[in-house]
Amino acid sequence: MELLKTVSEVYAAKGKKVVHFNLKKEKPSAADLKKVILGPTGNLRAPTLRVGKKLIVGFNEEIYEDLLG
Repeated sequence: MELLKTVSEVYAAKGKKVVHFNLKKEKPSAADLKKVILGPTGNLRAPTLRVGKKLIVGFNEEIYEDLLG
């Protein structure tokens, strides 16, 4: 949860489904954020990338191309 204090956007991908939170505009609950960024063991889901003020959790090729390409 400390990591989330340092970012302004969170992108979480599970397969083709992508969830986006703009933390400056939205105030999602801690439970909602944990649900999308943590795996069943309670660790961050892999891969997890921090790009500037954006946190990208999980793999989705379109997100990677848009944000990294």
